[in-house]
Amino acid sequence: MIRVAAVGDLHYDRKSENRIAPFLSDLSTTADLLLLAGDLTQIGHPEEMKVLAQDLKQCPIPIICVLGNHDYHSDKVAEISEILENEGIIVLEQNGITLTIGNIKVGIAGAKGFGGGFVGACGSDFGEQEMKEFMRHSRLEARNLETALKELHDVDYKIALLHYSPTAQTLSGERKEIYPFLGCYYLAEAVDYGMADIVFHGHAHNGIEKGKTPGGTPVRNVAQPVIRNPYNIYHLHPKEPQAKLESEFPQRVKQHDEKLI
Repeated sequence: MIRVAAVGDLHYDRKSENRIAPFLSDLSTTADLLLLAGDLTQIGHPEEMKVLAQDLKQCPIPIICVLGNHDYHSDKVAEISEILENEGIIVLEQNGITLTIGNIKVGIAGAKGFGGGFVGACGSDFGEQEMKEFMRHSRLEARNLETALKELHDVDYKIALLHYSPTAQTLSGERKEIYPFLGCYYLAEAVDYGMADIVFHGHAHNGIEKGKTPGGTPVRNVAQPVIRNPYNIYHLHPKEPQAKLESEFPQRVKQHDEKLI
């Protein structure tokens, strides 16, 4: 079993100091790693990321993250990524990493992802150059995610970490008009062909927590406005009986037992 703490859409600004830090210092007693699913800042300014990085120093377990669209806004991706990496935080973008926790190997492939929509209501690589570029970028993000997943060899668990959603199921509650800007079915194809065990994403503040890809891979929307906790904790059990949901932690942090397919 692996215990995963996950949250997205923290949206830190320069005045967010100490917002999540109080919930991190004892995290090693309940989780083995912390996943951050993008939109870590409001506008991707280095000063915002410095505040978050300072808070994350309180975390005693490995932290792996992807960036979100808000983090790209100020065009300082390299600078804000370096701020995190200088604190030992792993920033993934269309690549993967393998961690050994005890005698268990966990592979994590991460990508921001992109929009494009879902079957029956999606964009296409046709028409204006701008539209072609939009969908080609979405396809490239997905293709590189799939490659990163496939390159995770000899692992016990394979996790996909995204910002954009791979399924419309976790977008329920959002206006359908904006679904194409919240995710893309290309990502689901990448997850399924890359044989991920579970997906964590953010971005959809008004969505719901649980969904799955067409191939049956569990998907969890961990955007903080959705889970309404500092993070949720997921217990991943391969080939276990039907998953059950428990709420046992203080500060309303939820514990989930997940059946991996």
